[in-house]
Amino acid sequence: MKTTEFLFGEALNLILNQKASRHLTAKKFDKFMYNRLSGNDSQPSQTNHFRYLYYSSVLNTVVKNLDKHNYSKKSIEKIIKIVVSDSTFNKINKPSERSEQFKSQYGDYPPGFITLSPTQRCNLHCTGCYASSDQTTVPTLPYSIVDRIIGEVYYVFGRRFVVISGGEPFLYKSEGKTLIDVFKKYNDIFFLVYTNGTLITEEVAQKLAELGNVTPAISVEGFEMETDERRGNGVHKRILKTFENLRNAGVPFGISVTATRKNCDTLLKDDFYDYYFEEQGATYMFQFQFMPIGRGKETFDLMVEPKKRIQLYKAWERLLEEKRYPVADFWNSALLTNGCIAYGRMGGYLYIDWNGNIMPCVFVPYYEDNIIDLYREGKSLVDATKSLLMKRGKKWQTEYFNSQDYNYLMPCSIRDHYRNFRENIFTEESKPENLQAEEALIDESYYQQMEDYDLELEELSRREIKAEHINL
Repeated sequence: MKTTEFLFGEALNLILNQKASRHLTAKKFDKFMYNRLSGNDSQPSQTNHFRYLYYSSVLNTVVKNLDKHNYSKKSIEKIIKIVVSDSTFNKINKPSERSEQFKSQYGDYPPGFITLSPTQRCNLHCTGCYASSDQTTVPTLPYSIVDRIIGEVYYVFGRRFVVISGGEPFLYKSEGKTLIDVFKKYNDIFFLVYTNGTLITEEVAQKLAELGNVTPAISVEGFEMETDERRGNGVHKRILKTFENLRNAGVPFGISVTATRKNCDTLLKDDFYDYYFEEQGATYMFQFQFMPIGRGKETFDLMVEPKKRIQLYKAWERLLEEKRYPVADFWNSALLTNGCIAYGRMGGYLYIDWNGNIMPCVFVPYYEDNIIDLYREGKSLVDATKSLLMKRGKKWQTEYFNSQDYNYLMPCSIRDHYRNFRENIFTEESKPENLQAEEALIDESYYQQMEDYDLELEELSRREIKAEHINL
């Protein structure tokens, strides 16, 4: 009897490799996904509906890019091998055998993946960014540490997905090694790399195509005007050249955009998404709303207002329903992930920065453990998952998601529930990642503005959810 995993792989093979039957197979597979998710009674119908729309949207953009010959054969082979064998679609909320073994040994399920920023170095000077253009003195993790971290993710956690962030990841160099060496060594892991894109030359794009296990998520702020305003004159044109390099080499790529008050109106219009998905050939898009960290009112000047955040949510719904664009908003797409994915929960992740500090999330700049110190003490990344900060965060996630008060438009433990974060999750052992994170802890006006934001968002989001349920 053929398993679901086998059928999934067989369908992907036909879609990816058989042009003549591609659209018919994709249509049948889309229906299969719809029926499978509709029959999943373990999740609310609205959750299943949006999960189906998201998977359907991914399928839609993949087929479009295959028709345009935007993917290399090696990338296709890796997608089938890695994605199918460790498919979240096949195992929605069902721990794998490897995860069950991990829980039996360590008492809890492993994170679904990690995000690793191996260097703070960057070649751009973006307004308000924490990265540094100093190529000599900024923190960079030794290659031996990076290698050990990813080895633990693969061999101990049993995971085959790693996110690389920065600084600018393609500037990483240590002990004579670059990220390309990491990708080569762990060729059974799929890497998503957040990058400004300016260093992906034709040669680099070709190397990525030959490896087949890397997809760059390239940062933009909007169109050319918005991108150049924050990232520097001419950067957008360099990004367009990178898109061309990736398309020619056959490397699937995506878009990463930070939503702010300055570009929010742009992100509410269809032409922004049409441009990157239809004209430039993006396969996916991630949106990250600006998170204020620091002292005083100026840290809030770029924060998306609560009413605009609700508008972005409605735009996200429409983009999935009507345009079939696979857009995921770190805050507004909580229906896809059962809420907050921080604190190393099952299906969630941990974040490790260039100093080795292990944080619950890239937007929670506080930590208890440092990976270099843990290794020095004979411990491992597993020990970091057991810290009090991580335990408190996971406890809140479980209680909140299963409570009547759960609000899928307010999933974030720190931004949407700041008072609770400070009172019930933050620990005496928690240390700030940087000066801005330290200032946020002692600035009373920061506390008050975060709380005011949450109260306004609570009122608006509850109203939106009530309206949605009436219309279901």
